[in-house]
Amino acid sequence: MNTTGTGEGLGAIELPTARIARRVAERPDSAAIISRHAHVTYREFWQEVVHSAAGLHGMNRVAVLPTSDIGSMVAVVAAMHAGVSVVLLHRHLVPNQLTRVLELTKPGAIVAEPHQHRRLRRLGCLLEVCTAATLAAEGPVGRPEPDTELLIGITSGTTGEPKLFVRNQRSWAATLDRSDATFSVGIGDRVAAPGVLDHTHFLYGALHALTRGAAVDLRPVEQSLNDGATHLYSVPTIAWDVARSETGPFETVREVLSSAARWPRAGRHALQTTLPNASLVHFYGASELSFVSFDRGLGSSDENSAGQLFDGVEAQVRDGLIFIRSDMLFDGYLTTGGVTGGPVDGWMSVGDRGQVRGNELQLFGRAGDVLIRAGFNVDLTAIEAALTAIPGIIEAACVAVPDARMGAVPAAAIAVTEDAPGSDAIRRQLRVTLPAPSMPVQIATLTSLPRTRRGKLDRAALTATLTAACRAPIVRAAEP
Repeated sequence: MNTTGTGEGLGAIELPTARIARRVAERPDSAAIISRHAHVTYREFWQEVVHSAAGLHGMNRVAVLPTSDIGSMVAVVAAMHAGVSVVLLHRHLVPNQLTRVLELTKPGAIVAEPHQHRRLRRLGCLLEVCTAATLAAEGPVGRPEPDTELLIGITSGTTGEPKLFVRNQRSWAATLDRSDATFSVGIGDRVAAPGVLDHTHFLYGALHALTRGAAVDLRPVEQSLNDGATHLYSVPTIAWDVARSETGPFETVREVLSSAARWPRAGRHALQTTLPNASLVHFYGASELSFVSFDRGLGSSDENSAGQLFDGVEAQVRDGLIFIRSDMLFDGYLTTGGVTGGPVDGWMSVGDRGQVRGNELQLFGRAGDVLIRAGFNVDLTAIEAALTAIPGIIEAACVAVPDARMGAVPAAAIAVTEDAPGSDAIRRQLRVTLPAPSMPVQIATLTSLPRTRRGKLDRAALTATLTAACRAPIVRAAEP
């Protein structure tokens, strides 16, 4: 834990915005944020932050619907600086979800850039929506403490009741410490964060860059890479788009920091050609857990490997589920009864199955990723791992489809490179690694796997597609 911060007392924690303020003092006239339409220096950015923070004085929470722009960054950092919790809205909420979130969080203000105001009204938001600029005021600014609520995020997904996870200032400070120790972002670097800032991965990447004295580039990834980005915060889908773009090579990129779903080796190989000097870092974590483990380079040939645990993270297996203990865990879920469902005795699980070998973590998917085929248990994640282990297959997803005779059977979809093997070769390789009940009855080749509006795999859409057999299969497996 960083103990050299600006807080009072021996061993005080340096909170997130205190780190940014230190960089402002060190690099006032250096570039802080670059967006499509503007750029600001550290001095200019901090002046806006302080004035907006004064406008939040007296509030407990502020709801922010961020986009990839400077104003959104000002609103988020101002709230954190003032000790006001950020309720991080996202653009894919449906009306009843937004209503529920606002009822639970009771924000003192809703902040969004002008082009998002109409969207909020369409969603049924009856409260006044302002911008970071209209919040600006002169006056006192609150002061956060380590246990001050910092952020309320919304778990991924666009259907069902949203779950609101709560993180405090201390846990984000600890997460920043791990980033400082593990990643190479430093003074004068240019960090591309091309995803919309309502995705916590990209919001965190932008904030991390500011705490390190780097410039944050919020523009589309092609522009960032063409203008000399040194680091890229990414998810596998963005990385694959870069690899497929037939541009580059981009030799200035030193590090790719990737999160979200498993990053197949074939996709890493392709990206390494486009970014020849980049260290490819993929990390596993969750909104509730923050960082858990990471790997570098092409990753282990074991498709279940999630890499090595971050420093200070402990993992253990209970009844097949991975439990995590660290100083980066969330507080719990915000409900009508308060904050509940947090760590118990310091330990937390999000339902991932796996095992721990020394400092290495293996993941076998979520507890529900198993179907019963004619009495045989079939692990869907094992099928996905077997598919993505085949060179040329860059993405794979497997779902259960109904079968009148066997109850349910596995069907899969893949995205491939031009040099992927043919259907017979795929079938031969799967039979080497999968037992007969796990052989998919159908494997469809898609241009890309279906995604929800938040970028997650849309399993419902994929299940419908494969159930209807609207794409011709390239592999048919015999019944077990």
